[in-house]
Amino acid sequence: MGRVQGKVALVTGGASGIGLSISTLMAKEGAKVVIADFNESGAKEVAENIKKQGGEAAGVFLDAGEADSIQAAVDFTIEQYGTVTVLVNNVGLTNLNKDLDVLNVDLEEWDRLMDVNLKSVLLGSRFAIPHMIKAGGGSIINTASMAGFTGDSVRSASGASKAGVVNLTRYIAAQYGKEHIRCNGVAPGLILTPAAKKNMPPAVLDIFAKFNALPYHGEADDIGYTVLFLASDESKFITGQTIQVEGGHYIANPSISDFNDYLTKAKSN
Repeated sequence: MGRVQGKVALVTGGASGIGLSISTLMAKEGAKVVIADFNESGAKEVAENIKKQGGEAAGVFLDAGEADSIQAAVDFTIEQYGTVTVLVNNVGLTNLNKDLDVLNVDLEEWDRLMDVNLKSVLLGSRFAIPHMIKAGGGSIINTASMAGFTGDSVRSASGASKAGVVNLTRYIAAQYGKEHIRCNGVAPGLILTPAAKKNMPPAVLDIFAKFNALPYHGEADDIGYTVLFLASDESKFITGQTIQVEGGHYIANPSISDFNDYLTKAKSN
């Protein structure tokens, strides 16, 4: 207990999935938490649940595609708790119906994902950093994605935006480290949030399981605990890094699974 005691955290997209885990763990470990989400009622419900558990939290509306809304969420945090020392830029979107290959990606969707996935990280940081400087420092954690490190047959806009998040993380770290502000990222692989469980067919989960180095899928708390570590003083000498939390899915030669199958069959003959 108390790993982030005395810190004030603003968590965007904090009402569900990974964001819910982050918000809950931050409060459990002593932070005052503002949950900012497009689902305003959900954000306030999370805050009420945290308060019932003895924590301090408040919920507020956030449209991560609108600069004024991001500014308002930061202002709300200052009004509630006087400062912000942890910012978790966690909002992210993808759309498999429109975010396709380079020849077919919807250009309006491209612009929307760049705004929500990447520009929101820039703006959230821009609005929060002056308050962190006044407070003597802080920690910014950006939710990237393994899509920012690899190629795919679809999700061109999402992957490009998340690659931008990875590098923007380095830029923020380099520019504001002397102000005692750290900036790191977390890149999830497949995480079994309630939405993922609902929308991912078992056959797709089996494909991911085949290529994981570990014999299980990730859960929201796997990301939540990583963010908690980066928000805490335990990581005080870590900045500019993006930690890949993906069960070893991307560490091996992509042919190794099929090659192992080949060897198994060869030995049986």
